[in-house]
Amino acid sequence: MSNIVRAGLVQQKWTGDKESMIANAVEHIRAAASQGAQVVCLQELFYGPYFCQVQDADFYSYTEGIPDGPTTELMCQVAEQNGVVLVVPMYEQEQPGVYFNTAAVIDADGTYLGKYRKNHIPQVKGFWEKFYFKPGNLGYPTFDTAVGRIGVYICYERHFPEGWRALGLAGAKIVFNPSATSRSLSEYLWKLEQPAAAVANEYFVGAINRVGVEPLGDNEFYGQTYFVNPRGQLVGDAASDTEEEVVVRDLDMDLLTEVRDVWAFYRDRRPDTYDRLVQP
Repeated sequence: MSNIVRAGLVQQKWTGDKESMIANAVEHIRAAASQGAQVVCLQELFYGPYFCQVQDADFYSYTEGIPDGPTTELMCQVAEQNGVVLVVPMYEQEQPGVYFNTAAVIDADGTYLGKYRKNHIPQVKGFWEKFYFKPGNLGYPTFDTAVGRIGVYICYERHFPEGWRALGLAGAKIVFNPSATSRSLSEYLWKLEQPAAAVANEYFVGAINRVGVEPLGDNEFYGQTYFVNPRGQLVGDAASDTEEEVVVRDLDMDLLTEVRDVWAFYRDRRPDTYDRLVQP
């Protein structure tokens, strides 16, 4: 029998306010579930604009507690109502003045499973993230869900191979990379890095991006959300580079065993030679 996970990715435009972004996301989750999706991931900081284009403390108001904030509580209900695993990226307040770029993971029965906090924080023009986020302090957790073990890596982190590998070593079968990435800086890398990570680590990757030009800057977010398999091949087409879209694809989990038997990258690792990789 085939071992298929039907997975969904939600690519959104900024609607103008937090409440309508959340409502729009819930509508897209329901649309994905109606197509049979069993797991759905939203884009980075999904309910806001990508405010890191500017440095403005007013955007600290977008923070919420996780899991005790209203959006996590709502998404737990949405997950249960639709029978889908959800990956929900949000702006987290741990305590006043301590904020993280975080993704909550919720199982298909509405159970909150835990969270991933973005570890690698950029500080370059148009991506002033160190102004808003403390580096993550939870490592690289994986989550045992109704669709199997999954992991999360966030946007800029796709440039760092170490976290990809940590998630693979922890048994992730699908890794989601919710992003807010713009056309002028990294579009060509978008088509290279995540397929390369899927090949090197022998799992599926879901790469999610937003679309459109937002009022805080001239960065054009180029969409092109996609799934890639452990052979580095796209699963179906990538999404539009200009419009909202819900991407739903069938991921054949049996391919993981096939690829690992052929290439055996995990067998041939040499961690005994890697000491210098973790030296400051």
